[in-house]
Amino acid sequence: MWFGIFCNPGGSVNKLELNNYGLEGTLHGFSFSSFPNLSYVSLSGNNLFDSIPSQIRYLSKLIYLDLSSNKLSGKIPPEICLLTDLEVLSLGDNHLNGSILEEIGHLKSLSKLYLCSNSLDGFIPISLSNLSNLEYLHLYNNELSGFIPPEIGNLSNLVELIIDSNILTGLIPPTFGNLKRLTSLLLFNNSLSGPIPSELGNLGSLVELSLQTNHLNGSIPPSLGDLGNLTHLYLNFNNLSGTIPEELGNLKRIQNLELSGNQLHGSVPNSFVNLRNLNVLHLCENQLSGKIPQGIGDFMDLTKLQIGTNQFTGFLPQNICLSGSLQKFSASNNHFTGRVPKSLKNCSSLTRVRLEGNQLTGDISDDFGVYPTLNYIDLSYNRFSGKISSNWGRCPKLGALKIGGNNITGSISLEIGKLTQVHVLDLSENHIVGAIPKEIGKLTSLEQLMLNGNQFSGAIPSELGSFTNLEYLDLSSNRLKNSIPSNFGNLSKLNYLNLSHNNFSQTLPVSLMSLFQITEMDLSFNSLNGEIPSEICKMQSLEKLNLSNNYFSGFIPTAFEKMRALLYIDISYNDFQGPIPGSKAFLDAPIEALQGNKGLCGNVTGLEHCNNSSKESHKVVFLTVFPIMGALLGLFAFFQVFIAFQRKKDPESEQSDMHKVEFLSITTVDGRTVYQEIMKETEGFDDLYCIGKGGCGSVYKAKLPSGVILAVKKLHPAHDGRKGFQKEFINEIRALTEIRHRNIVKLYGFCSHPQHPFLVYEYFERGSLAKILENEDSAELLDWNKRLNIVKGVAYALSYMHHDCVQPIIHRDISSRNILLDSQYDAHVSDFGTAKLLKLDTSNWSSLAGTYGYVAPELAYTMKVTEKCDVYSFGVLALEILMGKHPGDFICSLSSPSAMKNIKLKDVLDRRLPFPQLLVEDELLNTVVKVVIKCLDFQPQSRPTMNFISNVLRAKIALS
Repeated sequence: MWFGIFCNPGGSVNKLELNNYGLEGTLHGFSFSSFPNLSYVSLSGNNLFDSIPSQIRYLSKLIYLDLSSNKLSGKIPPEICLLTDLEVLSLGDNHLNGSILEEIGHLKSLSKLYLCSNSLDGFIPISLSNLSNLEYLHLYNNELSGFIPPEIGNLSNLVELIIDSNILTGLIPPTFGNLKRLTSLLLFNNSLSGPIPSELGNLGSLVELSLQTNHLNGSIPPSLGDLGNLTHLYLNFNNLSGTIPEELGNLKRIQNLELSGNQLHGSVPNSFVNLRNLNVLHLCENQLSGKIPQGIGDFMDLTKLQIGTNQFTGFLPQNICLSGSLQKFSASNNHFTGRVPKSLKNCSSLTRVRLEGNQLTGDISDDFGVYPTLNYIDLSYNRFSGKISSNWGRCPKLGALKIGGNNITGSISLEIGKLTQVHVLDLSENHIVGAIPKEIGKLTSLEQLMLNGNQFSGAIPSELGSFTNLEYLDLSSNRLKNSIPSNFGNLSKLNYLNLSHNNFSQTLPVSLMSLFQITEMDLSFNSLNGEIPSEICKMQSLEKLNLSNNYFSGFIPTAFEKMRALLYIDISYNDFQGPIPGSKAFLDAPIEALQGNKGLCGNVTGLEHCNNSSKESHKVVFLTVFPIMGALLGLFAFFQVFIAFQRKKDPESEQSDMHKVEFLSITTVDGRTVYQEIMKETEGFDDLYCIGKGGCGSVYKAKLPSGVILAVKKLHPAHDGRKGFQKEFINEIRALTEIRHRNIVKLYGFCSHPQHPFLVYEYFERGSLAKILENEDSAELLDWNKRLNIVKGVAYALSYMHHDCVQPIIHRDISSRNILLDSQYDAHVSDFGTAKLLKLDTSNWSSLAGTYGYVAPELAYTMKVTEKCDVYSFGVLALEILMGKHPGDFICSLSSPSAMKNIKLKDVLDRRLPFPQLLVEDELLNTVVKVVIKCLDFQPQSRPTMNFISNVLRAKIALS
């Protein structure tokens, strides 16, 4: 006997069981006619591809056929319907298409039919109703459309009817009330409408009823209270209205009851106190009001209670954690008053608590205990008083502690230094006093720190400069003094800094200008003095800067003119003098943002025009123009030397090429030397040094003798008979060399030699994102935090290109192969602007059309390219980063209006990684996935701008 192959007593093979055996190839080479006695075939979990052969009809004695989880494609062969003894058919998790065969109705003996996780389309055929012996009908996770045939209600032997996650429309047939043996009815994630049939109350055997995420309307039928065996009822995320029927309190076996995301009103029925087996109760996001029955929780084994975003009043149920098993409790954004339930203090099972946005009172140090598994708690914007308890330091898994907007007093306990896992710490808008303890510097995982609106005094402890993961820091509206710590320049990921309304003095540390990612900085209402360092131009991501109400003096550096991202500036009420810079932020600033200085001038309404004939102006002009003239002379001399070098090398082309060859270099080394070294180190662009190929050209790695490594893209020659580059092309490349953004690959220069034109870029050792995702080992190193940072980095780069460049740049070819990663896994967009530089009528470079699978759908019927094409490609790329592979046809499932409700994060995320922690999970689902859905809208005008997207990702806000 061979492994997985079994024979009957007569020696004939009757069973093949080779699940997950690594088989590859097609079934077309299998000799079906040689195995007339096969009754059992299971080949699931392999790599079989191509179609299912029609010769399968020769297996006339087949009872069990499982070909699931392969790569089979094509249509289901009608010959399967000749297998009249078949009882189990499993074709799930393949790439099958076409409609479900009506001939399946001829399989009279069929007891189980599984057609899950395919790409089946078409309608559910009425002929399925002929399968009178059918017990299990599984059609989930396909692309079935149309109405559910009422004739399905004639399948009186059905035990399970599971047709969720399709695009079915119309009503739920009332005939389903005839399926008396039914234990599971799962219709969720479709587009079903109309009311819930009251006939479903006849299904006395029903254990699970799942109708969530549809468009069902009307009221909840009271007859559902007759389902005595029901343990799970999911009606959430529909358009149900009316009140919650009192009869639902009769569901004595119910464990999960989810009614969130509807338009239900009225109060929670008192009969709910009878639901002794209830584990999960979700009532969030309705219009419910009144008081919660105090008996809820008395005898229940509640693990999740979520009643947030309603209009509930009164006290919270006091015994919600009487059983000691409550894990998630959300009652946020209601009108609850009084103290928190006493049972919460000793509820050691808690993992997540949200009580923000109520009117709860009590002593925060007495009403909460020690929670070994708690990872998120938000008590913000209530009326809690007392001091910050040292108990929080004994919650080892706490990732977010948010208690802003209360009446907390006293100082911060030194125990705060034990919260080593905390990512978000919000103590803002309280009455906390004393110094910021240096122990807070031990919280090395911090990403957001909000201490604003308190009465902190003294200096900022230097330990805060060690927060290398910090992205958001707000210390405003306190009594802090002395200087801004110079080691704040080490906060490399910081994108928001607010130190306003304090008593900081001295000058701005030059090291602060190293915050390359910062987008908003507010230092207003302090006592800072001195001049603004010219190094401020390094802050290339800065969008908003407020320096008002300080004692800054001197001239405003012209370096501001290099800050292309800067949109808003306020320098009012300082001692600045001289001309304002010619940047958009200054020229568009209202006079209120410039007033209160003693000598500003410029072309802004409300300011005096500058007197260019003054001695000071002459001095400024001389100091500015003279170095530029010297640089231009040097550059001209360099071009002459380089052209002469080319002449010497190729005398025959001396006359024809001398006016065409140009090599622009912004490095400090000699251009001629760079050119020679590139040619030498790549041995004239030998394939040995090629590290990638694309539509525009091939990329080579060139390690220069100095140790500098460059990426050199040798462009394909033009195919229009011309050898030289157009003047417009050269001018565009010159402009691109001026681009400065940390998430865009730096273009150093170009060579326009007719035989080997090339571009010179930064080199990144980790290579492309596509290469990393394709490799199992490297993909596992790309954890969720790194992937989130990549999504953000690409968004920041595209926002800069679309909105902050003098002439907006549309990339046209955003894909994982054009995203390069550095040693820290930070993203860098490559090939930026290359497609923009080419004319459609003079080039056949395929990159103009973008990369297949990333191209916006409107380009199929129009050649008009807008920035919204990049937005669509960004959406595909972001989804690919989450899934670990190109999303393919999954994109189509995101086009429905209810797409967000249909998505389960576990079905989207790359399974090679462990499921993300709670805070990251929230950011992925409530921010990134929602952004992706908006980006993939088929209507370009409905897609958001990259500026909006970058702001949403930066702020980590949940989209509605």
